[in-house]
Amino acid sequence: MSSELHFLVVNDSPIMRHLITCLLKELGYIKISEANDGAMALRSFKAAETVGAPINFVITDCHMPIMDGLALIRSIRESPALTHLPILMVTPDATKENILAAVEAGTDDYIVKPFRATAL
Repeated sequence: MSSELHFLVVNDSPIMRHLITCLLKELGYIKISEANDGAMALRSFKAAETVGAPINFVITDCHMPIMDGLALIRSIRESPALTHLPILMVTPDATKENILAAVEAGTDDYIVKPFRATAL
């Protein structure tokens, strides 16, 4: 069942994390974890596995401190245990170069901020 998906929302903006989390809840998803950068996100995968609630879907920003979204995506794609995860990048960068960089890193889709709930 799709409502059983466990989402990981990665964004250094608490407001944006809250917005995305609220939109997911409105869509019926209840298992949602948050991280404020890519390094914290990578630690979240292990924590989620430990409690028996593996993460099934990642929504990440591009520009974050410590580890940005592109580095996070590359790390996920390089990990045999995580490489299958769907990844959605949500960012204000709408340039062709940035979209291409995200696709080359391994994102499955790309949404430009601001966005409507229906896009998510």
